[in-house]
Amino acid sequence: MQQGTLMRKVKSKSWKKQRYFKLQDDCMTIWYQSKRTGKTESAFSISDVETVREGHQSEVLQSLAEEFPPERCFTIVFYGRRGNLDLIAGSAEEAQCWVQGLRQLIEVAASMDQREKIDQWIRDWFQKADKNKDGRMNFKEVQRLLKMMNVDMNEDHALRLFQAADKSESGTLEGEEFVLFYKALTQREEVLSLFQDFSEDGKKLTLLELVDFLRQEQLEDEGTEELAMELIDKYEPSETARARHVLSADGFLMYLCSPEGSIFNPQHRALWQDMSQPLCHYFISSSHNTYLIEDQIRGQSSIEGYIRALKRGCRCLEVDCWDGPNGEPMVYHGHTFTSKIPFREVVSTLGKYAFKTSDYPVILSLENHCSMEQQEVLAQQLKAILGEQLLTTTTDGRVPTQLPSPEELKHKILLKGKKIGRLEDTLDGLGDEAPDVSDDDNGAEAEEERRRVKVGTQHGSALQKDKESLAQALSDCVVYCKSVSFRGFQEARSHSRPSEISSLAEAKARKLIRDAGNEFVRHNAWQLTRIYPSGMRTDSSNFSPQEMWNVGCQIVALNFQTAGTEMDLCDGLFSQNGCCGYVLKPAFMRDEETLFNPSDPSSWEGPGPITLTIQVISGQQLPKVANSKDGAIIDPLVRVEIHGVPADQAHQETKYIENNGFNPRWDETLRFQLHVPELALIRFVVEDYDKTSRNDFVGQFTLAFANIKPGYRHIHLLSKDGTSIPPSSLFVHIRITEPPGPEQD
Repeated sequence: MQQGTLMRKVKSKSWKKQRYFKLQDDCMTIWYQSKRTGKTESAFSISDVETVREGHQSEVLQSLAEEFPPERCFTIVFYGRRGNLDLIAGSAEEAQCWVQGLRQLIEVAASMDQREKIDQWIRDWFQKADKNKDGRMNFKEVQRLLKMMNVDMNEDHALRLFQAADKSESGTLEGEEFVLFYKALTQREEVLSLFQDFSEDGKKLTLLELVDFLRQEQLEDEGTEELAMELIDKYEPSETARARHVLSADGFLMYLCSPEGSIFNPQHRALWQDMSQPLCHYFISSSHNTYLIEDQIRGQSSIEGYIRALKRGCRCLEVDCWDGPNGEPMVYHGHTFTSKIPFREVVSTLGKYAFKTSDYPVILSLENHCSMEQQEVLAQQLKAILGEQLLTTTTDGRVPTQLPSPEELKHKILLKGKKIGRLEDTLDGLGDEAPDVSDDDNGAEAEEERRRVKVGTQHGSALQKDKESLAQALSDCVVYCKSVSFRGFQEARSHSRPSEISSLAEAKARKLIRDAGNEFVRHNAWQLTRIYPSGMRTDSSNFSPQEMWNVGCQIVALNFQTAGTEMDLCDGLFSQNGCCGYVLKPAFMRDEETLFNPSDPSSWEGPGPITLTIQVISGQQLPKVANSKDGAIIDPLVRVEIHGVPADQAHQETKYIENNGFNPRWDETLRFQLHVPELALIRFVVEDYDKTSRNDFVGQFTLAFANIKPGYRHIHLLSKDGTSIPPSSLFVHIRITEPPGPEQD
């Protein structure tokens, strides 16, 4: 890999160009250049790579299956929304060398601790700035490096740091000297000051001093001595200090930057909620038109949409089926110019990836536009490809009085769609005698179709929409998610069943939230509701999911391919509970007689508002703004947003710091009152201030209030794509103040 290999980079059947790929000396960067021009095309870091797939495991390579054998083909898959890199090696041996090598390097990158990651980050910068590649840097190169790193430093001060690090007095920095320079550059005064507050001699924290810090500031109250010992063993770099059970300032900083020092409660990263309640008691990570990876009109349909959504923990996927050639149903966005993929491929992908990220059930929301003949094919392919994974009967063989739990449905795929007759008829084998098909519950496309039919009728057209018929075999695949039209909460309570589900467009849902918020919450305590984006969102934009979650809607379908606040909220909510795609709703939303109404403050029976106090202290190594023309150093500010019930919606921001994206200090305190903290999501956003136009996005991190750890915490920022951007972080202090109890009044 370090010698370099000539391979074909493939984008389509007709676009296959030779590129020279080479692993850099740092064993963490790969660059490739055009064979024809010799110009370096691009480079990527091993830490950007999520996985490597062998063989024809992408649509592009599948289309070339007859031309190139699978043992020469592989696909590099990146984190986030970045496109895959499809490659064809000259031989099976070369392909294996790269596949195995990349997998080992990915493993090494994933197992790095905080110190190793920062060392790697320093080496990366050193290589970027060492223009003549002589392994040393003069002061001019260092000045260029500082600008690249988002630092605008006084030249005299930079020179003093440079000269102090230049131990050999050679006028250049190399190896360890550069590390010394970097350490001086990144001296964290705010952390040192905190360390000295708890250290008697200012040089170390004894075990008892560390315990004091953990109890007083971090509010760790259980097994604090054991925790202190663990932290010293894990983060203290000096063996002597470890043996004496003390923590140095370096070790203290390492702890604060670690997962244990993160704002996100590490215990909530694992599965921590009760998974034995009915499905309707959970928020379920859900995507809209999952097959699309671009816009709704001309975008590409791709199985990558399903793979990416499933890897992000999505548990409800959407598939639009239409008649295709040679009796093969196809998946695409009807009445548009989106490309098409065979239904068979979607189902195969689902079978392969459904339970790689989460063991809990996947709901396949079927929008069926097929003829009776091709509906039979849909049913046959679902059963043949998914086999035991497809749920075709109730868990106990009886008519359900409530929905089963995620625990009971582990490793099962549920089909959501229309059904002939009632579930009990199917269980009794009476399906043929009940010809009534459940009402149309298709999404935006069906809505558009109905609108066209209505317009045609008004203009005297004979166009009439026949009552759609449904193949019995497809109907039989629907068990717990029978699609029915929504005709009001009273009607649902009188005639509907827990195993039925309604889909609502975002505007209809908003009207119901406004007019009957409490009834909506009660309805969602016993039956599933799916909300989908308006058909007008042709650019694949998203509505805010928060207002839908506020009334307990479980399946809030978003366009996963579109980055932005809405997907940040979705990722923030579902990043907890082991990223399993299911989050238990608060107790007051699981009660069918609840009085809770998100729009009515008097319906909240809590003890009173909680005060969330956030001291925004400093930022570390913030990235430059993407596509910034002049590579300008940023003027960062931090905005904290609260997304929750209407009374809790709020945002506040710090002042901006001029020309410092490297180590800005704000030291500002923001305060929020939360009436329903159980539903609140907190979004931290860093922006580059611009007085003439809109601020530019720099990074963000979103989490549910329930997952916040109080005390001195680092927030590890994410890119627009939701991928990590180490070592960019914010340093904050969090305090949560409960309202006084009755005896304190």
